[in-house]
Amino acid sequence: MNVIIVKDQVEGGRKAADMVIDAVKNGAKVIGLATGSTPETMYKDLIASDVDFTKMTSINLDEYVGLAPEDSQSYHYFMAKHLFDAKPFAKSYVPNGLAKDADAETARYNKVIADNPLDLQVLGLGRNGHIGFNEPGSPIDAQTRKVALTESTIEANSRNFEHEEDVPKFAYSMGIGSIMKSHNIILMAWGTEKADAVKGLVEGPVTPDCPASILQKKDNVTVIVDEAAASKLSNK
Repeated sequence: MNVIIVKDQVEGGRKAADMVIDAVKNGAKVIGLATGSTPETMYKDLIASDVDFTKMTSINLDEYVGLAPEDSQSYHYFMAKHLFDAKPFAKSYVPNGLAKDADAETARYNKVIADNPLDLQVLGLGRNGHIGFNEPGSPIDAQTRKVALTESTIEANSRNFEHEEDVPKFAYSMGIGSIMKSHNIILMAWGTEKADAVKGLVEGPVTPDCPASILQKKDNVTVIVDEAAASKLSNK
């Protein structure tokens, strides 16, 4: 695990964007993408660059259950706003939050992932150590599935909704098992509220209590954190 400590989210996003661009130049065909505030600076730098994704495939980690693609809080909408409108891919996959049959939707998405092996997966990190929406206790071999969000995740997500009761309680999420099959992984985390999770990810035991800790067992993982998120690391 390669840990890179940067000054702030702007510097970290730039470094992550450079790594994505290098992956494209080196032949990457499929990139797994994340949503939320963490990758926003990376997406800004990718939009400002001359990188061309038009022959590539993107596969997103997750989507809220119950939100339509055009809903301003959906991850479909987020990705269009922050990347796809400016930098389209040949194919972009995001789970269907309005799917009538959860089992059919997860089976469809698992086939998408199986048919398009991930060259690079971009991850954020939840305050409780989740990656994607793989909450504490998630099985390490899981594929895409419908998950119940924890109270801490619902609370963290509530900042994006007018009322906390509007925050979705379920999501579709790519599983840890699928994430671990990616050839390369970039994980980003910013701020003191992520410091405990970062310590668990980098220095803690590998445990379902901190889902991201499984990345210790994976080659080709780069962790990019700002000084605040790295504040509890022993070797910083």
